Amino acid sequence: MSDEMIALLMFSSMMLLLLTGQRIFGAIGFVAAAASWWLWGDGGFEMPFNASFTLMNWYPLLTLPLFIYMGYMLSESGIASDLYRMFHVWMGPLHGGLAIGTVGLMIAISAMNGLSVAGMAIGASIALPEMLRRGYDKIMVTGVIQAGSSLGILVPPSVVLVLYGMIARQPVGKLWLAGVFPGLLLAGLFILYIVIRCRLQPHLGPALPLEERQMRWGDKLKLLQAGILPLLIFFSMTGLFLMGVTSLVESSAVGAAAATVAAIVKRRLTRQVMEDTIRKTLGISCMFMWIILAALSFGAVFDGLGAGRALGSLFLEQWGLGPWEILIMMQLSYILMGMFLDDTAMLVIVAPLYVPLVIELGFDPVWYGVLYTITVQIAYMTPPFGYNLFLMRAMAPPEVSLGDIYRSVWPFVTIMVVGLAIVTAFPQIALWLPELYYAR
Repeated sequence: MSDEMIALLMFSSMMLLLLTGQRIFGAIGFVAAAASWWLWGDGGFEMPFNASFTLMNWYPLLTLPLFIYMGYMLSESGIASDLYRMFHVWMGPLHGGLAIGTVGLMIAISAMNGLSVAGMAIGASIALPEMLRRGYDKIMVTGVIQAGSSLGILVPPSVVLVLYGMIARQPVGKLWLAGVFPGLLLAGLFILYIVIRCRLQPHLGPALPLEERQMRWGDKLKLLQAGILPLLIFFSMTGLFLMGVTSLVESSAVGAAAATVAAIVKRRLTRQVMEDTIRKTLGISCMFMWIILAALSFGAVFDGLGAGRALGSLFLEQWGLGPWEILIMMQLSYILMGMFLDDTAMLVIVAPLYVPLVIELGFDPVWYGVLYTITVQIAYMTPPFGYNLFLMRAMAPPEVSLGDIYRSVWPFVTIMVVGLAIVTAFPQIALWLPELYYAR
């Protein structure tokens, strides 16, 4: 059997196991271990074993549990709720103002967390009931929350970009900086859509009643204090890292410590908050570690087969595709897989294949990491099986049906496709900031 056929058999076996509902790391790891034993005998078992040592020696991996801890601490301690209250009062007088404030909340949560799941949970539990109570259109607001929460995997400190950097062997600092302007571009496009739509159809996003807007300026300014702690946490983490004061791991430790201190200052660090934060952090961190371990094993077998070179030969020599045509095919494959898998699973399955090919085609792997992340955001929201669709259904109140959720995402999916096209056509949107910083 040829190496190409073996690679195809591995990939199809893995997809079949995933479709049966098996855990991601179990399906990927089993196929990797079974294929290595089949190809190289008893010695093949050393490949998963060596992958586990590679994982444990990966010092930057320490950032994952620390960033996850930081996000859950901010969520469980209610600091995110205070932040939404600030946006609620300041943006409420505008038509669609609460929806705009929700996008602002999502950007702030993304800058403190790096996970889209946390943004979705905060938006669905805090912002969604408030906007529905204020008479906002349920279809529009569920779309706003899903789109806004997707920014968590693009705006630094994105955990997904950390994983991409580890698997693709690219500097995490460059990837973080590369995600800043594309993330702000998408957020700006979301806000522009909300403003235009609510101006044309004011009933979709009514302004706050006059009696709720009649607040003294002193009280309004006092509410701005809710943004001080998140700003200090973000600066203590990302700012110190970019200034060269701390390393990547040290900055994540600073962020986790700052989030804990913030909860203490707010007098909300109870035993229950700490227990819930640690329990959720442990669960998510272990999931990521198992998936990375399975991905390293799978990638080692694929590298041994030369699957990456075979894929490049297929696209370039046999099919005669150009670099941009290949790139578009890659992005379409992510959208297709995103209907069934989450971002981490997609990354570990195809990164060993795609990243070497991207470099061979002459594209910047840091820029491609941003394209991957935006495409994953689109895939998360694409029916019928988008990951965010079912998260929203699980968290939304009963009056929001699955049909409402499906209809709510299409304007934002269209906006994200436009954003992806802009970043693809103008790579410097992503690359200008890291090039400027690392040239210093």
